[in-house]
Amino acid sequence: MKLSTIARIFRESLAGRNPRELYWGFSKSAHRYKQMINVENHVFAKAVLDDNWKFLFAAVKPVAGENEQRMKAAADWLIRAKKASDDNGVSLGYFPCQTLYDSPWFPSYPETTGYIIQSLVEYSQKYNDPSILEHALSMATWESEVQMSSGAVQGGPLCDPENQAAAIFNTGMVLQGYTAAIRAGADKDILKAAYRAADYLVNDIGSDGHFQTHGQFVTHEKIKTYNCLCSWALYRFSEDTGKSHYKEAAIRTVEAAIGEQRESGWFANNCLTNPLAPLTHTIGYTLQGILEVGLLSGREDFLAAVVKGVNPVIEKIKENGFLYGRFYSNWEPACFSSCLTGSAQIAIVCFRLFEKIGSQKYKNSADKLVNFLKSLQKLDSPNDAMNGAIAGSFPRSGSYMTMGYPNWATKYFLDCLMWQSKFMDSQ
Repeated sequence: MKLSTIARIFRESLAGRNPRELYWGFSKSAHRYKQMINVENHVFAKAVLDDNWKFLFAAVKPVAGENEQRMKAAADWLIRAKKASDDNGVSLGYFPCQTLYDSPWFPSYPETTGYIIQSLVEYSQKYNDPSILEHALSMATWESEVQMSSGAVQGGPLCDPENQAAAIFNTGMVLQGYTAAIRAGADKDILKAAYRAADYLVNDIGSDGHFQTHGQFVTHEKIKTYNCLCSWALYRFSEDTGKSHYKEAAIRTVEAAIGEQRESGWFANNCLTNPLAPLTHTIGYTLQGILEVGLLSGREDFLAAVVKGVNPVIEKIKENGFLYGRFYSNWEPACFSSCLTGSAQIAIVCFRLFEKIGSQKYKNSADKLVNFLKSLQKLDSPNDAMNGAIAGSFPRSGSYMTMGYPNWATKYFLDCLMWQSKFMDSQ
């Protein structure tokens, strides 16, 4: 990393923050480390220290192969996260150093439970596992039961109806799960819930082609480019129902997202919190949304936008598979740690491009990212809540979902393992 980039990261991390904000940020970090002293967190603390050592000395050793056992471990962890909740949703994740809730397992998270449904359906079909399919369908039923009366899905972990606020992205991700459940044989109640969600999405599109309702847990810029991932769900639902206006809406919103792409391939207005330095997580959302709608609709211009957007990213992948977690518009890193969810998402986009275009550079890039992630997945930890999971950041003390295991990191890891296995099986 360039010295000028390092200086910029430090400068911008402090810019606009008053002493009170800096104090509370430091206090929050100190509290997490203090919690690691607790006896029940010693296993996790050892993993954090091991991470930091590997990070400082670039000592991560990629893992080739082992896909089947690692897929099973990831799927088992997602089911464990579901069972950790007192309903049929999936816990937002495991965060052993937090004290916000009584348990290190957070409450169920409607947004990501939605797209986890698709992953579990695909895994159950790949390995003919009816028990996994049963879990996925029960998750879809739960989603229909907690759906807001408007058809929207609330932002954040599940809360009482009077405290819920609609979020367009969350609604799209649950629609994604509904489409997977419908295709796997879900009952007509799920179809009704899917119609409500799809109609909410279409009605939320503004005159500029962008979705408008971002929810309470992200910064409130007018545009959130990554919302275009909702377009994939809309297009799929159009296929399920034969209703062309959902397909037309999907194409319109992707066209609007491409309008945010700069000549360098970077997308503006494309982050949860910092549009000047988007996460690879939201970059991955945007690329996947454009790509999947492009493949379904046969739009070569959509495919070209994805190629233009992903090529600068894969140039930044280290030889061992490490990828910085944020990027400025000149494609210089905007943080020091890696966002592991984003790495998995970029790998999926690369596998899809390899399948479509045949260029080996995309498969090579995807394999690097996945093999790096495999090296970070624990399979034999004394703490079973860690086995099979992928952390938010590398190192775990990094800036994204610090010191924990958000369920979506493991969901996308499972997805990219299934894609890697597909090409292994065809060799």
